[in-house]
Amino acid sequence: MEGENNSNMARRDQENDDSKLYDSDNLNSGEDGQPKRKRYHRHTPNQIQHMEEFFKECPHPDERQRRELSHDLGMDPMQIKFWFQNKRTQMKTQHEHRENTLLRMENDKLRAESMKFKKMLNDASCTTCGGPTSIQDTSFHEEQLKIENARLRGEIDRISSMTAKYVGKPNSTNTFSSSTSSLAGNYNANMMNNGQQNEQGSKHVVVELVTAAMEELMSLAQLGEPLWVPSMDRNMAMLNEEEYLRSFSRVFGPKPIGFKSEASRETVVVAMSAQNVIEILVDVEQWSNVFSGVVSRANNVQVISSGVGGTYNESIQVINAEFHVPSPLVPTRESYFVRYCKQCMDGTWAVVDVSLDQLVHSNPLVSCRKRPSGCIVQQMSNGHSKIIWVEHMEVEDGGAQSIYKPLITAGLAFGAKRWVAILGGHCERAATACATNFLPGDLGYIEQEGRKSTLKLAERLVTSFCRGVNASIANTWSTLTGDYSEIIKVMSRKNVDDPTMPLGIQLSMATSFWLPVPPQTAFEYLLDHHNRNEWDMLSNGGEFQEVMQFVSGNEVGNRVTVYQVKSMNPSQGEVTMLQESRTDPTASYIVYAPIDMVSMNSVLGSGDPSLVPILPSGFAILPDGPTAGHARGIGAQPNSGGSLLTIALQVIVNTAPNAELSIVSISAAGKLISSTVDKIKHALFPKSS
Repeated sequence: MEGENNSNMARRDQENDDSKLYDSDNLNSGEDGQPKRKRYHRHTPNQIQHMEEFFKECPHPDERQRRELSHDLGMDPMQIKFWFQNKRTQMKTQHEHRENTLLRMENDKLRAESMKFKKMLNDASCTTCGGPTSIQDTSFHEEQLKIENARLRGEIDRISSMTAKYVGKPNSTNTFSSSTSSLAGNYNANMMNNGQQNEQGSKHVVVELVTAAMEELMSLAQLGEPLWVPSMDRNMAMLNEEEYLRSFSRVFGPKPIGFKSEASRETVVVAMSAQNVIEILVDVEQWSNVFSGVVSRANNVQVISSGVGGTYNESIQVINAEFHVPSPLVPTRESYFVRYCKQCMDGTWAVVDVSLDQLVHSNPLVSCRKRPSGCIVQQMSNGHSKIIWVEHMEVEDGGAQSIYKPLITAGLAFGAKRWVAILGGHCERAATACATNFLPGDLGYIEQEGRKSTLKLAERLVTSFCRGVNASIANTWSTLTGDYSEIIKVMSRKNVDDPTMPLGIQLSMATSFWLPVPPQTAFEYLLDHHNRNEWDMLSNGGEFQEVMQFVSGNEVGNRVTVYQVKSMNPSQGEVTMLQESRTDPTASYIVYAPIDMVSMNSVLGSGDPSLVPILPSGFAILPDGPTAGHARGIGAQPNSGGSLLTIALQVIVNTAPNAELSIVSISAAGKLISSTVDKIKHALFPKSS
């Protein structure tokens, strides 16, 4: 009976949530000092039913579909837009809750299976002689099992922590200032209560936190010296920590022991309206996809407020995210924070992130702490937006590979310069997707809709590459032992039912290394398909012919290309390959994947790119530090600095669903990537060989 009552209550709560367009509760108090009363705008049952049916068919309606629904249902288009956004958030939250429950139930089972597999490995015998297998044959499998088990346990703990909604043991009173300790005390006292008082009390504390964070962000974005001082090369602003602590330490407390501060600020103009920029930042899924070069994964843990007046103004949401450098050698950073969006009196928008962990407890899974960070977005008369971006984090000191430390310290890996560079590139891509004419650099004619579909597929290609090449908890990398000049990481996956990737046993291999040549030199060499046979051993000497190409940004080299690869062996036929290359002042990518000709022709003809199976390989090229060339852009000083090159190759070693990965395949993978690295080094810097 209790389960039935809970189920009925959950259904009634969901119906009430679906019937609300938005909560118009203003976060500011009224003139009399009392909070303004909430007003709920309810949809009719007919409107809800119609939108529910439409949602089943199309959860992401475009602008035209929203206008049609608006006309049919007698609703404002913004009401339609926010209903679908809230519905998607609700479905995602329910899915994560179910996933968490299943993970908890499976935990013991996984541990038991792991022990069984280990016993099988220990008892395994050679199929040829009947004797025990060698240590080399089993060590990789054992290591993969250990890593996978640790990853699953970490994932269970992480999701459990997220669903607990930041309830935990409070920090000691000497960790933070009296103001923060007071907030934390109030917060924990509120969490001890039940029902609506509990929810409203915790919301009140979060509102206090984000209000203070917004005030600090506005100051950080607008103040100059002595708070911000120019760097030695005067190409970036550096935060004066002593001045900052004098001005702002009262709210967010001192830096945790063993952590270091990273702060940066950048101002740019991007070719996108302020409203569209804000939509990217508020929609967590879209935000993580656009910034996949930095964001490994992101989850919307809880929506505290979806905004007022049918807009993003006063929206508050709790987010768990993992940030990365495109290399399996650099540890990722995980943060648990709240994001607050506000429209100012002059129409300017502001979005601030601030960590929640300092209010309640130190989560051992969180490796970085966000002090007030975010951006100010101002609409310009020409349709562009002026953006002031501030990044201020406290992270555990150490952990990164030594070759990456100068890059990270300079703010080119996680700092404001990196974020605005990615956003600027996205805006350029969006503009080229809407091009109706032939652009300089295009090869072959393609209709606008076909161009959009191909760009979406290329976006999937790069996003998948970025998320697969880093050291995220989702990637179970093992270090390959052997006589190799670089640290080589390998990982295997079995795909039996995911239509977005080829079916079978996938083997991934990756490594990162330093090159004594500028990033632009490495980028241009690897981009030139005439050089391909010098390093691409998987092409088997095939001839690369460009059959379609169109630009995807303003920088030279930003383009999407379709290749026809003609094999040296006539019996092997031709292979179609899609490649995207992109470059900005902080990073360059060249990512490619073979695609069957039928799927490629469908996408070029404006077909759906979402289910085309892809398994990307490629390169990520970063500067080795704050060189003059990268302080002003990649093309400014082409002869300065060195490069940090990450190469990742992925292959299908067996298409049989019940196949197992052999030690022969692993050994061949190590030799393949090691040989590729040597060939690239020899081509770009002959003295290294």
